[in-house]
Amino acid sequence: MTRTVLVTGSSRGLGATIAKTLAEQGFQVVINYYQSKDAAEKLVSEIGEENAIAIRADVTNRNEVDELIKKGTEYFGQIDVVVNNALVDFKFDPNKQKPFTELTWDDYQKQLDGTLKAAFNIVQSVIPQFIERQNGSIISIGTNLYQNPVVPYHEYTTAKAGLIGFTRNIASELGVYGIKANVVSGGLLKTTNASAVTTPEVFNLIAQSTPLKKVTTPQDVANMVAYLSSENADGITGQNFTVDGGLTMN
Repeated sequence: MTRTVLVTGSSRGLGATIAKTLAEQGFQVVINYYQSKDAAEKLVSEIGEENAIAIRADVTNRNEVDELIKKGTEYFGQIDVVVNNALVDFKFDPNKQKPFTELTWDDYQKQLDGTLKAAFNIVQSVIPQFIERQNGSIISIGTNLYQNPVVPYHEYTTAKAGLIGFTRNIASELGVYGIKANVVSGGLLKTTNASAVTTPEVFNLIAQSTPLKKVTTPQDVANMVAYLSSENADGITGQNFTVDGGLTMN
């Protein structure tokens, strides 16, 4: 049976690469967007309406998330996998990142909402159908920066670190229902909209620091997400998979 995957924030950047990779591997895809309607609809046309639908929703708004899950479920019959990918208002710009002394709690709260609150909303909304079917998979996009803060993106990294705790608790409690939960933590990706302002010096530093002597690509991360979405990964839960060319080793 074909699996349906909801990917939040998937009209462009890493999310779009994940959506296209999933479609190429035979999955049906719910493409979630917030502002980039044209990009989302273009992606649907590339994949085909029989295998993709674009639905607008602010993932930090529970009512909109409930409607997103409802529409995606009605279109494809069910949702089998959710990928918490959406990134809310953050750029990987080492020159403009505020030092800790200049950060406010609002800076942290924005990232906590965009990462943890969004994941909470998506998971709680989809969980009833996962429990009913005794199967389902939750995949969240993390970062290797919590292990190796090459650039101290304080608020972003802190939120993503919390995502690992969130995921492992979900995995522990809901495993009895056949529900899996994992994190895929990429390195700095070359290149997405969020990393477009990253300086060449930072990319070069990271490349030379990895055993593979390369910077992680969106495709590298998308390949891992596709694997975890498949039946081949049904025995895996509570894990954080780091995809960064070996820059950090667990």
